[in-house]
Amino acid sequence: MTTASFDPRALLAASRLGVLATIKSDGRPQLSPVMPYFDAAAGVLYVSMTEGRAKTANLRRDPRAALEVTSADGRSWATAEGPVTLTGPGTDPHGPEVEALVDYYRLAAGEHPDWDEYRTVMVADRRVLMTMAVDHVYGETIA
Repeated sequence: MTTASFDPRALLAASRLGVLATIKSDGRPQLSPVMPYFDAAAGVLYVSMTEGRAKTANLRRDPRAALEVTSADGRSWATAEGPVTLTGPGTDPHGPEVEALVDYYRLAAGEHPDWDEYRTVMVADRRVLMTMAVDHVYGETIA
């Protein structure tokens, strides 16, 4: 039974672990566990990922994705869908690509204890920021 008061956007905003679905070149889905951050007020979902991974390559080819999260008890789920843009990887620790990752970190986790180290790691790891303009959200909860 679904409860009428369930808000899938609230579950998205509260969740820090989800599964990102991208589309492989043969049309099949590719699923990856990720640590998302959903800015409900802006309707934007962020995920930090690494250049060269399947999900990044898939999104560069076809910038559509879906992300699903579940509640800790598994009785509620929410899915966000939308087009994505990728920023990075950056080569300059103080360049715009890394600044985007700094902004994401601040939204998702607050202040980092060592921003210089964070910036260096983002460049060394070839990190990319996925930004999804969420255009569809749905979900359900079981009472």
